[in-house]
Amino acid sequence: MGYSRFDRPTAQRKAMLRGLVTSLLENERIETTLIKAKEAKSICEKMITLAKEDNLSARRRALAYITKEDVVTKLFSTIGPRYAHREGGYARIIQTRQRRGDGAPMAILELIKPEK
Repeated sequence: MGYSRFDRPTAQRKAMLRGLVTSLLENERIETTLIKAKEAKSICEKMITLAKEDNLSARRRALAYITKEDVVTKLFSTIGPRYAHREGGYARIIQTRQRRGDGAPMAILELIKPEK
């Protein structure tokens, strides 16, 4: 398997993950279910790795996935240089609680603050 299908059609699943990654890069911290956080974390780390390259091709590949243009600008101007000397592990997942309605495990997905 390797990934979760979230019991959704492919187009809805991809749109949901694009929205999660865009929100994470925009706000640098989101709360979602644990399974969604695990999927979004891997994609987000790939986007940050793209931002470390900082060339036209990488910017276009990021624009093809991230839904807001100003988030791509933020990714390449502030987030990418912030992790320039780090090889990976740009985001962390913190498990928080069980959701009241259906008991789904919730988690906070956030970008870590690099050491100086």
